[in-house]
Amino acid sequence: MVADRSTLDEIKKQLDKHIGARVRLKTNGGRKKTIIKEGLLEKTYPSIFIVVLDGQGATRRVSYSYSDILTDTVELTVMEGNKKIQCLQ
Repeated sequence: MVADRSTLDEIKKQLDKHIGARVRLKTNGGRKKTIIKEGLLEKTYPSIFIVVLDGQGATRRVSYSYSDILTDTVELTVMEGNKKIQCLQ
């Protein structure tokens, strides 16, 4: 599957609707490891999006590209309370 610009733009538009929302990130940690983190979707840019992770002490931000969602490198779930409302995969 070849990702064209419109597919990546559609993913960005979906994320734009949820800026400030709580999200769960499920990423591939390599060697059959899956890493799950939670945080807030802070901002979207033309090629990447930023998530502020929950943590103790210092604020930690991570960025991913929209192609990471498209290629299933990252699974992003938008949460409402403890309920999943949308999964971008």
